Amino acid sequence: MAKTPLDPKRIPNHVACVMDGNGRWATRRGLKRTDGHAAGEEALFDAVEGALELGVKWLTVYAFSTENWKRPADEVKFLMWFNESILVRRRDELNEKGVRIRFSGRQGWRVPKRLQRHIDESTELTKNNRKLTLTIAFNYGGRAEIVDAVRQIAASGIAPDKITEKTIAKHLYYPDMPDPDLMVRTSGEFRISNFLLWELAYSELVFTDVLWPDFRREHLADAIREYQERERRFGGLDG
Repeated sequence: MAKTPLDPKRIPNHVACVMDGNGRWATRRGLKRTDGHAAGEEALFDAVEGALELGVKWLTVYAFSTENWKRPADEVKFLMWFNESILVRRRDELNEKGVRIRFSGRQGWRVPKRLQRHIDESTELTKNNRKLTLTIAFNYGGRAEIVDAVRQIAASGIAPDKITEKTIAKHLYYPDMPDPDLMVRTSGEFRISNFLLWELAYSELVFTDVLWPDFRREHLADAIREYQERERRFGGLDG
C-alpha cells in the first residue's frame, strides 16, 4: 500500500527524538551495549540528513540524561568518549551542511573538561548556521532544567506574584528554542523519560518499535506523516 505523500506545508518546525534501544539492539546481536551506542551514530546522522531534506528547522536529540550517570562506569566512560569522538569527527561536516550545533543540559557538572572544551568549540564553530539547529540534550534532565530556571528566577529577585509561564520559559536553557511540534521515541517504550518536560506540553507524541540503531530518515518521514494526520487543537475545540 502506497504511503500518503507528505504535505510540505505542514512539516513540523521542531522534532525531538528520544534515541532509545541501543542496548537491546546490541544484546540481540550478542554484542556489548557500547556497540549499540556506536551503531546509533549512523542513525543520528541519517536522521539529520532526513531533517535537512524535509525542511525541519530544529532537531533535538536526547543523548545523555542526568540519570544516565547511574549506569555502569565503563558504559558512562564510553559515552563520554564517544560523544567527544563524534564532535571531533563530524562537526566540520555538520558545519558545511549549515547545521548549528547546540548542547542543552548542565554543562560543566560532572562533564570531563576535555569534552566540555569540544562542546564549546563545536558550538562556536557553527553558531551562525541556520539551516538546521541540532540541539544535543547532554547531561540533561527536564526536571533539572525547570529547577535551574526557578533558581535563576529566585536569584533575580522577581516578586512571586510577577512570575508567569513566560517568566519560566525565559529562564530555560534556550529560551529562543521553539517548543517541539513532534516528539519521536524509538524502541517501543511509551515514556517521556524526563525529556523536555516543560517544552513538550502540547507536542504530538509518536512511538515506534524501531530500535534507534535501525532508525533512518524514512522512519522520521513516517513519524511526520503520522503527525500530519492528527489535528492539533492546543486545548481548544474542533472546528
